Amino acid sequence: MFTGLIQALGTMKPIGGDSWQITFVSQSSVVIMQDLAYGDSVAVDGVCLTVEKIFHNGFIATASPETLSRTTLGDEQTQQKYVNLEASLRVGGKVGGHFVMGHVDGIGQLVEAKQTASSWEMTFTAPEAIARYIVPKGSIAVNGISLTVAVYDPELYQFTVAVIPLTYEETNLHYLLPGSWVNLEGDILGKYVEKFVSPSKNHGKNHITPEFLAEHGYL
Repeated sequence: MFTGLIQALGTMKPIGGDSWQITFVSQSSVVIMQDLAYGDSVAVDGVCLTVEKIFHNGFIATASPETLSRTTLGDEQTQQKYVNLEASLRVGGKVGGHFVMGHVDGIGQLVEAKQTASSWEMTFTAPEAIARYIVPKGSIAVNGISLTVAVYDPELYQFTVAVIPLTYEETNLHYLLPGSWVNLEGDILGKYVEKFVSPSKNHGKNHITPEFLAEHGYL
């Protein structure tokens, strides 16, 4: 489990088979490296990978064909020059973003990025598999970054987030161009709500309904 607060940037390259070498390129990598251990989980552009070997400025991990086929990591056309890195959340650690599982729901594309007086407004497309979890003011992970949805357009399957300058500069968001692909993960809370309110996923019994949630102040 992660929080969506990026700790370092790195590069990623295949080294044979399903193995990949992730090399840190930012000085902030000490935050991850200082207690990184064999078997730890690290989010690489929002994808949870397991550390199998550690070297002085990075680590080696395995990415299965299934993972590569569902994310931006396995295709040169969708890969980014730099990947966002975050070590897994420790017990008692601060949750500054939202709970990010590292299980990508789909990939989207950057439509546009506009600089405002106080932030960057970035608009992305979202496939239907994740679009149903997007709500205004809700949380979404973009390349592993915890962001808040400002606007959602259900007709165009697009959403807009406001990114503060610090996040924009210290993650790979500022390397994105219109058309760049990104990994997307919906809020885990939305997935559980969908399961509980959907009759088809609850053996035809809808014990928790939208009316029930509204009555008790959840909607």
